[in-house]
Amino acid sequence: MSAKEVQTITTTDELAAFCALAKAQPYVTLDTEFLRERTYYSKLCLIQAALPPAGNPRSAGGPAVLIDPLQGDLSLEPLYDLFRHKDTVKVFHAARQDLEIFFHDAGVLPDPLFDTQIAAMVCGFGEQVGYETLVKRIARQPLDKSSRFTDWSRRPLSADQADYALADVTHLRVIYEFLSAQLEKTGRAPWVEEEVAVLLAPSTYVTRPEDAWEKVRTRSGAPRFLAVVRELARFREAYAQLRDVPRSRVFKDDALIELASTRPQSEGDLGKSRLLLRDARKGDIAQGILAAVKAGMEARDLPKPAAEEPGRAGNAALSELLRVLLKAKAEAANVAPKLIASSADLDAIASGERDLPALHGWRAEVFGEDALRLANGQIALSAVQGSVRIVPVSERCV
Repeated sequence: MSAKEVQTITTTDELAAFCALAKAQPYVTLDTEFLRERTYYSKLCLIQAALPPAGNPRSAGGPAVLIDPLQGDLSLEPLYDLFRHKDTVKVFHAARQDLEIFFHDAGVLPDPLFDTQIAAMVCGFGEQVGYETLVKRIARQPLDKSSRFTDWSRRPLSADQADYALADVTHLRVIYEFLSAQLEKTGRAPWVEEEVAVLLAPSTYVTRPEDAWEKVRTRSGAPRFLAVVRELARFREAYAQLRDVPRSRVFKDDALIELASTRPQSEGDLGKSRLLLRDARKGDIAQGILAAVKAGMEARDLPKPAAEEPGRAGNAALSELLRVLLKAKAEAANVAPKLIASSADLDAIASGERDLPALHGWRAEVFGEDALRLANGQIALSAVQGSVRIVPVSERCV
């Protein structure tokens, strides 16, 4: 599509007209462009949308538009109404960041939803497969990524930017139709629906300040140290959310660790920090840091480090066997291993945990049931002609 043919929607009436067309279609492909370098929440800069092709799936297809929330008099309510329309599937690739924007801006999530990255992993295209890879392998088209790192908040958009943005939804039509046909053929559509349910859960997009410390990497597992880390991370997350600034603009993780180690008690102590930003040594941030350190030092509910969970260290051999089993089962099912279970999941199974996604739903059928049998000594693994085989263990051998 040439730049002259690109339709850019800048008014609510134009958006409502396009969404009315979309509601009459079985699906619509969507993508967003956004910025997040200077804010906590992503700033929506552009929405791309395309309707299905009229005939041949590899034809030019139906209308493809750019929706510009930064220009004109535009309310996104018609789009959100389309998101709530149950008869039209909303197709994204790697949808989580896109959906996070819509959830925080309007509290709405597109339903029904189809994520082509998840579907591609279920269909054997590998782990975290990128859009460019699917365009080449399914749509058989090149993809110009020269505008990948553009500033999408600047206007006017260039012809190259417009073409780049539209390519993210026009090729997606071919990819969606191919993957949905594959899922229907293999009977694996419910597998994708299980994964998409996570994306449609509001809790997926809620970051609670009290849980923020769990994402901070620490070398020490001392409970009092972790209590201070918890309170500092709680303050930083709440402050960043309230003022819509990146966490790193409050203080970075290395400064957080330093503060948890030195435990400053005054602004004078903060001035001695090697890693703390200058603006964080005074004012609201400084007072928040000092209050967090004090709360951590006085806390009675001390956190327990993951490294102290019972049983993990003694099951290294079983964890390795489970890794071999996972690889073999994933290859047999032609599914990306990480979609079935993570390394942490395997360690948890080896340590006796059973309330894990890898042991339920479609994952149990593909891997979880045999993983439990292996952990319980009911099966063994054997190498036969270069492949891994499952061997039942007789009671006499136990």
